[in-house]
Amino acid sequence: MLSKIIYKIYEIKLLKEVKAKPLPNHVAIIMDGNRRFARKRGLPSYVGHVFGSRKAEQVLEWCFELGIKTLTTYAFSTENFRRSEEEKRHLFRLIEDRLRKLAKDRRIHKNRVRVRIVGRKDLLPENVLSAVEEVERATRRYDNYKLNIAIAYGGRQELMDAIREILRKVKAGILKVEEITPEVIEEHLYANGDYVKVDLLIRTGGEQRLSNFLPWQSANCVAYFCDVYWPEFRKIDLLRAIRAWQIRSQKYK
Repeated sequence: MLSKIIYKIYEIKLLKEVKAKPLPNHVAIIMDGNRRFARKRGLPSYVGHVFGSRKAEQVLEWCFELGIKTLTTYAFSTENFRRSEEEKRHLFRLIEDRLRKLAKDRRIHKNRVRVRIVGRKDLLPENVLSAVEEVERATRRYDNYKLNIAIAYGGRQELMDAIREILRKVKAGILKVEEITPEVIEEHLYANGDYVKVDLLIRTGGEQRLSNFLPWQSANCVAYFCDVYWPEFRKIDLLRAIRAWQIRSQKYK
């Protein structure tokens, strides 16, 4: 009981400290450690993703509270297609369920959150693609907050797809080579330039690598690596990451 009181006091103090300074506009998160969290508890690996999806909803609420306008989460990479058929089946069922719930979630509509799915949608099962279309259609007119969920996503693949589309336009005479700028490249990324600059990238689970996540968008961001498994990620972990961004941003002004 005493430890909970101390934790809450620290959280309030840290929240006040963080909110007194500029906040990142775009936070991206590699939600790592779901499977290890489950195995530590003697549960099937895929059950960890259920806990992880609940944590993602909680973190989105924290972003509302702080006024962080854009959140991008790494839900399923192109490399994840190598996992067992059983795990993929459970994952896709969970992703479909969560997307359909997001489409009807009162918090999404109250806060006017535009939900975008970024990645190779053509690789997704029909049921997941249907859920993707449902949530994007339900939130397409919102512009207060942005939630980007990377599914079937690979950063190098995103850049290759953008380059191919630009080259097609050059070949067709729609675009001149000298007109290719960073802005043009960004317009051809999966979200059409809607999530181009990441300020703070957080990775949980103890790994210190970016795993092919948003290489263009995160080129000049602050990266923060956290030892806790994603389902155990706490509000103070988010606040500490933001504080680290504030310190480093001030240092390099």
